[in-house]
Amino acid sequence: MLKLVSEMLCTRGGQKLRPYLCAQVSGFHTSKPALAPRSFFGVEDFVDDDNSRPYTYQKGKKSKNPNKHVSFKQRTVAYMEPFTLDVFISKRFISASITHRVTCKQVAVAGTNSKDIKAVLKSRSDIPACLSVGQILSDRAREADVYTASYTPRDRDKFEGKIRAVVQSLIDNGIDIKVYLD
Repeated sequence: MLKLVSEMLCTRGGQKLRPYLCAQVSGFHTSKPALAPRSFFGVEDFVDDDNSRPYTYQKGKKSKNPNKHVSFKQRTVAYMEPFTLDVFISKRFISASITHRVTCKQVAVAGTNSKDIKAVLKSRSDIPACLSVGQILSDRAREADVYTASYTPRDRDKFEGKIRAVVQSLIDNGIDIKVYLD
């Protein structure tokens, strides 16, 4: 056994000693002891399911049922209604954009924080500002040949007030918006 340890500790070319921790492990079916490499802390390095680097985890959860049925509507909705409207309203400014779902590229963007709109408006966060953002966004969307979009409000947003003003302004200026309310 001492011969096995000395062979593992010494390299053949330069006869240099390597600091290497080994643990004596006996085989399950054989009674011969074997040396297994151990980590620095005396615990084996565990690897995850697909034998990649140790202690790396995927960000998303794995599905409990990988063979779960996905409906036709779920598979095709991104292609049937490819453009989505995103509206963000804060206390200081309003911004809205139309994004392509599949490529995740913004087709048209308008906001009261940009230089050309900021100079014209009296206030950057009231209803007239929402109407002007909707009008400018509809002009930019028509330039990009986008005439329909879908809008689903976030969980914290209610479809009233300023958000409704932006959507109504888009509809009045020729962009067909489908609003999905839960």
